[in-house]
Amino acid sequence: MKRQIPLAFCFLFGIAMIFTQFSPHSYSQAVYKEVIDWGLIISPFAMVLAVVTLIQTHVTRINLRTEHWQYSLIVFVGMIVMVLIGVPFGPQNSIVEWLYNNVQVPMDASMFSLLAFFIASAAFRAFRARSFEAFLLLATAMIVMIGNVPVGDLVWNKVMSWMPWTDGASWLRQWILDVLNNAARRGIILGVSLGVISQSIRIILGIERSYLGGGD
Repeated sequence: MKRQIPLAFCFLFGIAMIFTQFSPHSYSQAVYKEVIDWGLIISPFAMVLAVVTLIQTHVTRINLRTEHWQYSLIVFVGMIVMVLIGVPFGPQNSIVEWLYNNVQVPMDASMFSLLAFFIASAAFRAFRARSFEAFLLLATAMIVMIGNVPVGDLVWNKVMSWMPWTDGASWLRQWILDVLNNAARRGIILGVSLGVISQSIRIILGIERSYLGGGD
């Protein structure tokens, strides 16, 4: 029964959502709104489960003294401070806003700044022209990057003003994005969509049961 009931709910709600998406009738739209409301009610319970899982994970790291376990203490300090300040006084009080603007925002900016270096490192390894396809990837990436930075505009539009087109790399970059990139992106999206549809059908029919945990 522990498996049959979730499978039955998954089948019923899956069929109901498919019905609401392809039927403009007011009854189907009312069912869709009702299911969305149920989802909003379930979301706080999912948040509680996520918080409990986060606490268990970091408690385990502290107990086992894993690598960089000290950062888990910072996680708990941040959680406790925000709960003690945010719950009694609400999210709009000046202390919460100060913590968000002066702690959260700078940390987000630092994280994304570091991410740029990781992307550059990955791009350096991926764009090595070891094959013809890699060379095309490298050449296209260089054209797009040169067309997006001010130095690239200066080089292509000023120094190489004798080129047949007036916008230089900017024109070629836009053509690559609008024609070549869109064609490849639509093919990828089509393949992903077909995969999502097939996987959804497997889940609705109970063929795919990995989301229940354990074996079949």
